[in-house]
Amino acid sequence: MNYKVIMPDVQNPWYKISRDLLQKAGVEINGDRPYDIQVKNNKFYKRVLQQGSLGLGESYMDGWWDCERLDEFITRLICADLESALSGNFKELIRVASARIINLQSKKRAWIVGKEHYDLGNDLFSLMLDPWMQYSCGYWKDATDLYTAQQNKLKLICEKLQLEKGMTLLDIGCGWGGLAAYAAERYGVKVTGITISAEQQKLAQQRCSSLDVSIILQDYRDLEEQYDRIVSVGMFEHVGPKNYSTYFEVVNKNLKSDGIFLLHTIGSNKTDNNVDPWINKYIFPNGCLPSVTQIASASEPWFVIEDLHNFGPDYDKTLMAWYERFQLAWPKLENSYNERFKRMFTYYLNACAGAFRARNIQLWQLVLTKGLPGGIRVPR
Repeated sequence: MNYKVIMPDVQNPWYKISRDLLQKAGVEINGDRPYDIQVKNNKFYKRVLQQGSLGLGESYMDGWWDCERLDEFITRLICADLESALSGNFKELIRVASARIINLQSKKRAWIVGKEHYDLGNDLFSLMLDPWMQYSCGYWKDATDLYTAQQNKLKLICEKLQLEKGMTLLDIGCGWGGLAAYAAERYGVKVTGITISAEQQKLAQQRCSSLDVSIILQDYRDLEEQYDRIVSVGMFEHVGPKNYSTYFEVVNKNLKSDGIFLLHTIGSNKTDNNVDPWINKYIFPNGCLPSVTQIASASEPWFVIEDLHNFGPDYDKTLMAWYERFQLAWPKLENSYNERFKRMFTYYLNACAGAFRARNIQLWQLVLTKGLPGGIRVPR
């Protein structure tokens, strides 16, 4: 993949269109600024114009172009709204239409993301993430490093849930058990965590073996027990619009009448079923980002939204911290993962950081109850 930068064919119409579009974002082809792109294959221009986001990501994975600061490049593309200029891609229109018709997150399909992403390898995630293995946004208020930011996030969640010793806590999408362990150790609660990843379950069970924690391989739709508190961190993005109402109905059924539910999720500024096609194919199959409207509408029959806390800019910092750790860890990983995987993960982390920096997507924590008299006090 070590292609050399080549001179563009200035007579190529695909090049001319690409050059003009990128100039709107302040990006030059083969320029000398960190966010300028270095093109190594003249087929790049046609591929990206025809395939949009998917072509951009795949051509990077194939080594057709490079960029010193991918995160800044993506931020500039989003802020310039170049996606609108490429919105006529026919395949993408079909994919979005099918998402409206087909339940891409059915019980049968829900396990796909566990196998294809979260089961990539605990070696990768243990080296890239913090010691609590939090694969979700940290809380960077009063923090200058990833470990502190993630510990701040765990504390913030537990305080918002108003955990007390002896309570039962359900963690829907418990990951590698970091939150379950933290809550059990620091607050003396009994935790049940569910995940759809066999690799996550294995490591979470090891982490929590000495604690009052159960880690179960289970779909959320099969839950049948009541809890004092319920939390879900970085899982709602995999639920899908056709299942939002079912999700909140399940949470309601499993939450005691005076309980508190905290939902921590990435969110979209707009209400639609659109998903970045590259992210959908290579990172999180069948995922979909909810809007505030969708969350409010789906939860309305059962819950009162007590608080909505947006700290989306903190995900930019979190992703860049993960990328730094990923780079440092690569010598330990390169025998298990190939160069194309490295480029895929590099693109994923930087592109997502750029999207949060452009405020194109958000990170919300919502606190919901069944309507306690006088509401509740929510720590920040």
